[in-house]
This record gives sequence, C-alpha cells and structure tokens, in this order.
Amino acid sequence: MVRIPPVDHDCVLKDIVVAQADRIAKLEHQVSLLLKAHVGPKTERAKVPKQQKTKPTPEETAAKRKANAAQKSTLATTTTTLTVPEPERSCPHCGNDKLKPVGQGTTTTVWEFVPATFVRHDFVQETLRCSCNGYIVKAPPPKKVVERGKYGASFLAHLVVAKCADHLPLYRLEKEFARVGVPVARSTMNELLHATASKLKPLATALLDRLKQRRVVMADETRMRMLDDGTGKPTNGFMWTFVADDDKGGRDVALVFAGDRSGETPRRILAGTGGFLLVDGYSGYNRVADVSTRVRAGCHAHLRRYFVDAKSPDAQPAIDLVGELYGVEHEADRRSLHGNSKLEFRKLRSAPIRDRLKRWLDDNAPKHPPRSPMGKAFTYSRNSWDALGRFLEDAAVPLDNNASEAALRRVALGRKNYLFVGDVNAGDNIGVLYTLIATCEARGINPFAYLTDVLERVADEPVEILLPSEWRPAAPRA
Repeated sequence: MVRIPPVDHDCVLKDIVVAQADRIAKLEHQVSLLLKAHVGPKTERAKVPKQQKTKPTPEETAAKRKANAAQKSTLATTTTTLTVPEPERSCPHCGNDKLKPVGQGTTTTVWEFVPATFVRHDFVQETLRCSCNGYIVKAPPPKKVVERGKYGASFLAHLVVAKCADHLPLYRLEKEFARVGVPVARSTMNELLHATASKLKPLATALLDRLKQRRVVMADETRMRMLDDGTGKPTNGFMWTFVADDDKGGRDVALVFAGDRSGETPRRILAGTGGFLLVDGYSGYNRVADVSTRVRAGCHAHLRRYFVDAKSPDAQPAIDLVGELYGVEHEADRRSLHGNSKLEFRKLRSAPIRDRLKRWLDDNAPKHPPRSPMGKAFTYSRNSWDALGRFLEDAAVPLDNNASEAALRRVALGRKNYLFVGDVNAGDNIGVLYTLIATCEARGINPFAYLTDVLERVADEPVEILLPSEWRPAAPRA
C-alpha cells in the first residue's frame, strides 16, 4: 500500500502526488483482487489455531454412526448364504461329518451400485360393448402430471433435481438417459421443466407469501445471464433470494428472478411487511422502507470482507474485533441461549466489543484516503453503523446474511454449467424450481421424494398442506 509522507510545507505538486498515490493504491488493490480470484484461496475463513479446534465427543461419533447405519438399513438388501466347502464339512480330529451351526453365522456387508433405470408402465384401459351395439364404455385413462404427456411424476422429479439440485445441463442428461435406453431430446426436457414449474408455481407462491411475513428476512441477489430481454438482445438478469426461519427453527428459501437489479423486486415482495431486513450495503434495498415498516440490518460478514480485501496490515484490528463478535455468537450457541437470554448475553458481551470497534474506526479513518481500499472499508463501516447494531435490538437478527448468500451458490454453480436462461418467463420458472429444491434441502427433505409426491397431488389438494414445512408423504396406493 502506497503511503504519503508527511509534509510541513505547501507544494504545487502536493495535490498531484496525493492523486497519484490514490490511483496507485487503487491499482494495487485491483491487482491483488484479480490474483486472489485466479490463483488465490476463495475462502474468507480466518485461520484458527489447532488447539482451538474441537473434536467430536465419542458420544457424538457414536450417534453419527448410528444415524448413518439407520439410513443405510432402509435400502434394499440382497442376502447370499455362503456355505462351508464340502471338504471342510467334517472334523479333522474325530471325523464327525454332522457339524452343527453356530449362531446365525457371520455377516459381511459389501455395497454395490445398481445403475439407475427407467420403467415403462403400460396402462391397458378395459373397453366394454353391449350386444345391442348401442353402448360402449372405456375405463378412465391414467392420471397424468402433464396433460397428454407420457412422463410420470418420478421422471419429472428426477429431471428437476438433476437440473436444479445437481446443476447438470440438459445435454449431459440427454447422454445419461440415452445410456439407460430412454433417449429424450433436450428440447423435450426443456418443455418438461417449464410444464413442471407451471404445476408447482402455486407452491412457490404460497411459500414466498409465508416467508415474507417472518420477523427477520435475509436477502441477496446475483447475476444470471438472459438471452432475450424482450428486444431480442442478451443481457443480465438477476436472481434474488429471500431466506427466513420459522418459529420451529425450520428454514424457507425463495428465489425470484427479475430482468434487472433495481430495488423494485424487494420493494414489491416485502411491501406491507414489518420486522428486519438483513442485507449487504446495496442501495436497491433502500426502497423497501418506502412501502414497509421493515428496519434494515447490516451484515458483519460484508464489513469484515471490506477490510480483508483491503490487503492492509492496518485492517487487522477491525478483522479481529469482528472475529470477537462471532466468538460471542458461538458461545451463545454453545450455551443454547435463545430469546431474551441471548439478547442480554449479546448486550453484556458484544456491546463492549462494538464500542471498541467504533473508537478504532473514528481514530483511524482520517489516516486513509477516502477512495483507497481502506478508505472504502471505513466508509462502508461508518455508513452502515446503525444497521450493523440491529443484532443488539432483537435476538432473532443474526450477525450476517450468509444464509442468503449460501442460497445463491446454486445459481452460481448452475450458470457455470448451463450458462443462461432464455427470457424472463424462463427465469421465473427456474426460480420456482429453485425455491422448492432449496427449501427441501434446508429442511432436510429429500427433494426427489417430495417432488414425486406433490406433483401427483398439487392439482387436487390444498397448497398449504403440500408446502415443505407441512408436507407428509401420501399413503401408498392399495
């Protein structure tokens, strides 16, 4: 980092020197960020001394192994009995050939992989005719998810999970399906994805309606390439994510596509709601205050990121103080504190740390040019100071909106593989599918099992009982 030597006299070149120093600092910062993006580590996690790492207790390890064994026990099992070879079925000492079994025998488990396959299900509709030739009746056709379609709910569920959970582009799925004997064109898969999203859209809408009423909502957004913006030109669309926890600790995740990054999307979705909106420093979220009573909360992960990206030794005190705030949160979680007890613990332990951080910011901000990386970090910190303190007002407000950032990882992974969406309608549909997949994963629900079940029920049953938070699998058919 370039530093300006102190001067005790006026010089016509002073302003030029300051401007060049700012420019050099900016260029050095950009180069460091580019190097990090291409060859450096992506994580922002601080190095933790080995003695601070905690190993799982024997009880936790045993519980984990028991849970894994219980999950594996639900899989189909084939048993093969291995008999003792004939030459060894008599005692070598006394010659007795009537050996008796000892217990149930020794069981050895070997895991094998059975490639996935498709099943062709032919429905034969009985047709009856009266001898008078005046009456012919046919059995009703099978119920279909997609009208006049020949692909069942489990096929569609697999397609959605492969695309939106495993991030496989359709050309790879086309090769996979052909290998198992069911060639399906990419264009057909694309149509099936859109048809499935249309069937599931009421569920995604109802989930978003519930989520936006929660007291604390976390939000973020990321770019998603769009081929046609309505004028036939490619442009950048944006996928917005909204994350909120319910009273039982379950998490809902909604992803909403928009053709631009304006604040109209969060404004439209959160209009008329109240509580806290936990976001980064993007000004587009300011518009939410015009149509709601939500109070903006700040993200300490973004605060820390500014100082980390500044690549300056002068930033270490701020990084350490933010780390202390997270240490308090970890301690509160270790003690299983909730509600008022957690809020009081924060006020007792975190408030003094925050005061120290404020004094450090006030003392050191004048030492750095405003447009330098460190200057920008100070500007972000001081402009967001009140929002950063919301976690001391309500225990439900976390220190950061990392949950919403994590929800956008599926978008980042997806756009590396299938690159873009066609238009706004296609973006809306992928948002519907992302919403249900992300919420299932956040709640520990198998998305394939969930989608297979609800696709057959969504047309006939109330949407409320089919949301991931309320879902119970239908009883097996007789």
